[in-house]
Amino acid sequence: MTTNSRRWLTALFSASAMLAVGCSNLKTPATADVAVSKAAVENAVGAGGVEYAPVEMTAARSKMALANKAMADKDYKLARELAAQAQADAKLAQAKSTSATAQAAADALQEDIRVLRIELERNL
Repeated sequence: MTTNSRRWLTALFSASAMLAVGCSNLKTPATADVAVSKAAVENAVGAGGVEYAPVEMTAARSKMALANKAMADKDYKLARELAAQAQADAKLAQAKSTSATAQAAADALQEDIRVLRIELERNL
């Protein structure tokens, strides 16, 4: 084999290897992405997302179901995209829930302060 032939053969194998590595990401299961998104949905539920952000929770659960279906159909690219969208919806629901809970606590504290002021004025 000549030197020129070896160079072409080496270049061809290198290009094939890079192509195989680049395409392998699209075919690998998105199991980790789906698992992280599922945990985000569960955390949002635990934080009261169903009560305080029902629209976002419905969207997150729906997208998780579609991501699981895409995983079963071995459409890993779609599964990753849907899992990322579900995670974003779940995080928004959790943030809304946390905000609503904090606002309720602040309102309760303001009411307690109001009552204490009334009691204080009564005793003066």
